[in-house]
Amino acid sequence: MGRVRLVGQVAVPFVWFGMVAAISLLEAPLKFQAPGITTALGLGIGRLVFGVLNAAEFVLLVLLTLALAGAAVGRLRWWLTGGLWALLAVQALVLRPLLDERAQVIIDGGVPPGSSLHLLYIVLEGAKLIVLPVLGVSLLLRIARG
Repeated sequence: MGRVRLVGQVAVPFVWFGMVAAISLLEAPLKFQAPGITTALGLGIGRLVFGVLNAAEFVLLVLLTLALAGAAVGRLRWWLTGGLWALLAVQALVLRPLLDERAQVIIDGGVPPGSSLHLLYIVLEGAKLIVLPVLGVSLLLRIARG
């Protein structure tokens, strides 16, 4: 198996994990504590940041899928990768557009009706923060065993 493919299999899950952890666990909650940041400004920043994060995640997921293609990585690793496709698709293509609409209402000075969309997005972020290192360690151990 090519060295680039092996690096992709191991590096991508951990790089992706680092990105999600840094943005979701650090940037997102901390931006609202910065002096002078209003809710509207924080939401505007969040929309931009999470839009770019989701685009980067799709690039990483494609790279990971290509690195795994043709490799005998086993059914579990393919299930985990498929799960990542599902998680990201729901977040980026369903939830984030709906959350963007809600954020725009707030930015425009309105009050949207109650919703659990943000909580669902957070739960899916948590799932990624579990699946990515499990997949990465699993692939690393597979490679180490030869």
